[in-house]
Amino acid sequence: MSTSPLQKPREWKPLEQRKCTDIPWLLLFILFNVGMLCICGFAIATGAASRLISGYDSYGNTCGQKNGKIPGIELSGRDHTSRKYVFFLDPCNIDVLGRKIKSVALCVSKCPDTELKTYEDLRNFSAVYGSDLCSYDVQPDTYSSHSNRATKCPTLPVHPSASLPVFHRCMPVDISCYARFAEAFITFVSDNSVVHRVIAGVMTSKEIIMGLCLLALVLSLILMVVIRYISVVLVWILTAVVVVGSIGGTGILWWLYVDHSKSVNATLPALELEVAKDNQKALLIYSIAATVFTVILLLLLFFMRKRVALTIALFHVAGKVFTHLPLLALQPFWTFLTLMLFWVYWITVLLFLGSAGSPVQNNQTGLVEFRMDGPLQYMVWYHAVGLVWISEFILACQQMTVAGAVVTYYFTRDKSQMPFTPIVSSVLRLMRYHLGTVVKGAFIITLVEIPRLILTYIHSQLKGRENACARCMLKACICCLWCLEKCLAYLNMNAYTATAINSTNFCTSARDAFFILVENALRVAAINSVGDFVLFLGKVLIVSCTAFAGILSLNYQREYTVWVLPLIIVCVFSFLVAHCFLSIFEIVVDVLFLCFAIDTKYNDGSPGREYYMDKALMEFVENTRKATERYGKVEAESREMKSMVSLKGQLLLLFFYFYFYKISYKKHLFNATLMACLSQQSTKPYLCNFI
Repeated sequence: MSTSPLQKPREWKPLEQRKCTDIPWLLLFILFNVGMLCICGFAIATGAASRLISGYDSYGNTCGQKNGKIPGIELSGRDHTSRKYVFFLDPCNIDVLGRKIKSVALCVSKCPDTELKTYEDLRNFSAVYGSDLCSYDVQPDTYSSHSNRATKCPTLPVHPSASLPVFHRCMPVDISCYARFAEAFITFVSDNSVVHRVIAGVMTSKEIIMGLCLLALVLSLILMVVIRYISVVLVWILTAVVVVGSIGGTGILWWLYVDHSKSVNATLPALELEVAKDNQKALLIYSIAATVFTVILLLLLFFMRKRVALTIALFHVAGKVFTHLPLLALQPFWTFLTLMLFWVYWITVLLFLGSAGSPVQNNQTGLVEFRMDGPLQYMVWYHAVGLVWISEFILACQQMTVAGAVVTYYFTRDKSQMPFTPIVSSVLRLMRYHLGTVVKGAFIITLVEIPRLILTYIHSQLKGRENACARCMLKACICCLWCLEKCLAYLNMNAYTATAINSTNFCTSARDAFFILVENALRVAAINSVGDFVLFLGKVLIVSCTAFAGILSLNYQREYTVWVLPLIIVCVFSFLVAHCFLSIFEIVVDVLFLCFAIDTKYNDGSPGREYYMDKALMEFVENTRKATERYGKVEAESREMKSMVSLKGQLLLLFFYFYFYKISYKKHLFNATLMACLSQQSTKPYLCNFI
């Protein structure tokens, strides 16, 4: 069986030629989006959009228009042209689990803007404004005497209500009746007064909240500048803090173990003695684990200290990239805005689907609900897949855009010859050549993320009802899928970089990037561990500073009695802002590293193979080369010494051999052997080799 010769590895040719990649996947994505638009069109065509905006009553009539008769529903098919608002007879009867109002809904001409305490007030309101607040089959004159007034008229007293700005629903102005609904989501609420104080604190401190959010934005920009100019000091300070903390924590654990060992003696009572021994064993286990962790950490830092220098150099160059490409700082805003627009569209269509379908009468309540039966119910699942895939596609477009701009910066020797706006050029290049690659990468993440979300949903629904084994297996599966998703996301990011460099399809780019990363595994580990740790501490720093400023600001505003919700809003927003900015910084560092690895693999600085890298990275390479040359020189001298020692040993053995045979009675035998070797007629070649 013949073996095929090994194929020569394909050379990287940055920015030399462009071609379209993964076109079939782009066509598949277009067809998928056509299906998404068809779902939206179906929801609008079936009247779901008008039912969502205008609202409908409990008998299937849409408010604000003339309706057709629904077979089997007595009060359907009514003309509600003058009745544009939805009124709930018992708006405070809320199904917390179902997140809906369990009440009869009617279409009315006007929402009651004053409190109505008696049925006589209901009749007067109907006479003055022409708005009947009881069921359609109950006349206003019989409000007080009707036998079914408890179920067909609103619950008294009727609280003042107002219509929502877009959706024509009459909602109570006083939110006190929603306290139970709020308690299901806000667990720290113990009474209605807390709800009022929290909401009042948010509304009256909105200026401070906006100011603190702006502060988080400024701090994120400042931190990016700081990381660039003091990256050396920052990384080593954090490394020193981690080392000192690990050694100090290990020492404290051993000290506690020794102290507990001294206190354990036979004079203690039996129960206390058992507890003291258990604590002693626990401290011993903790101390040993901390010692092992500290030793491993110190060894890793020792062997990776040169890679830490590469991380520092990459951070410094990443800061320069932001100087040359200032539009990179705006990239998170465009991505966030695009995601917001898509999510608003997705939620709107989902609400349309919730109101679409055929009217069905509920056997228990007798009210009309709209349900989709048969194959139409799977449109919701199709719509859910679209949420994940398109969201991942938008994020992947950001990664490809950033990668394209950074690759252009790195592989352009004369920085003055770069395009006027590399970000715009990268976007145009993405749209023209590489949308299919981005679609394929996003689909791979979707294949992992959807099962993880389904398992997470199942775990939340079965919480408290499944056994320990099932709970452990579910958590293990969720954790494994999460780890796989993170690994694929990192590989996708490097695949996009390879595509931006060579204009190859997704699979080829992922394979090439994977081999480069494997060849530089220690460097990858150092950059991901040290770099991610630095950026995480940067996020914590921004959130802490913003929260501290918020506490100081609210402390001088004594009327804000509850600070919890404003501070939570500020902290969440500041973390999102810091994550958006520093995640772009992280992407830039990853792209620079892959470019650096490719540069050092195919170039050596000689004429015709000059490096593309920045001066800071060049200094790192030169220092590494000098250290390697020194190591190689020492190793060569060592080998020479070993060879000299070996030669001396052989000569010494030969001397003893000659001496032995000269003084022995076998001298003639040695002479005969020597003559046979010289004449090449010896039958013992190993002796000739030795001689």
